[in-house]
Amino acid sequence: MSKNIIGFILIDAPYSALNNAGSDAGERTENTISVKSIRKGKDIYPYISAQALRYWWRETLEKKCSWEMSPIERETKIAFTQANPFKYPDDDVFGYMRAQGKSDGGTVTRLSPLKNSPLISIVPNQMTSDFGVMSRQKEGDPVPHEHQFYSTVMHGIFSLDLESVGIFLENYKTGQRHLNDKLVQKHRDSIEKSGAVKTENDYRLPKDERTKRVTEAISVLPFISGGAKSALHLTDVTPKLLVMTIFNSGNHIFMNLAKNDNGQPKVNICALEQVLTDYADYLATDVYIARRVGFMDELEEELVSLNEKAFGTKKVIYNMDGSFNKTVETFTQEIATSIPE
Repeated sequence: MSKNIIGFILIDAPYSALNNAGSDAGERTENTISVKSIRKGKDIYPYISAQALRYWWRETLEKKCSWEMSPIERETKIAFTQANPFKYPDDDVFGYMRAQGKSDGGTVTRLSPLKNSPLISIVPNQMTSDFGVMSRQKEGDPVPHEHQFYSTVMHGIFSLDLESVGIFLENYKTGQRHLNDKLVQKHRDSIEKSGAVKTENDYRLPKDERTKRVTEAISVLPFISGGAKSALHLTDVTPKLLVMTIFNSGNHIFMNLAKNDNGQPKVNICALEQVLTDYADYLATDVYIARRVGFMDELEEELVSLNEKAFGTKKVIYNMDGSFNKTVETFTQEIATSIPE
């Protein structure tokens, strides 16, 4: 049975244009930038792509945890990383694909142990268009421009497979051929320096290194930054609410915690209690909930009543010592006990 960190995330976007779709030819000005959005019936929901969130996540790990990122190589219309998960933790945690001919050992693919959904608005949104002009030039007409933005709360989920980080296979199953003979030879120095051990089926980094990579990947959540139009909107994209646990299954039980309550974004605490009750036997750790004071303060009474409530042998821990960051830090301290030998 697989063991995964699973998480539910909310970010507040009160006046934002965090992920843009580019020029919109149908708008009234030629320089119109639209935001990414999806439709459900007649309703429009702005979203942040999963790729954008992963980009912010990577950048934060590079800056805060000094991760050495895998260099990119380009060949005609394709680009790929070094496919060296021994040296580069992002090749390990975020996965890779390197298309190669038979002379180079064939294509290798590593499915990302870290998976995440897009961040999607909980409620439909009517986009606001902001009209401006470039008028600092001394001669000629001002150049008009326009961009969309929105006000909403976005939700998403993520998971991190604890039985994949730091473990690299050589078999031919799709998505599971992480290495080939040519790459093993090429990365021989990195393998030796990493302390990786060759078993019958895989190469395995020392447990301390695997634990470090997982712990750092989760510990940076309160510090994630990024997003488009920051000069004009400056949205803080750090999570404002997190629900996390380690789960003895690949299923994600936190998918349906967000709800649209007559146009107001809400968290369905009853739905959370139900899934924790139904899957109590699959909880490998306590369930940690972190909320920033000032965000959805109406949840405080329900979350306080949920604090320390038992679900099987585990319980809910809400805002450890009154701190969002302390709650995340305490959760990461439980990771080592769930990393395989």
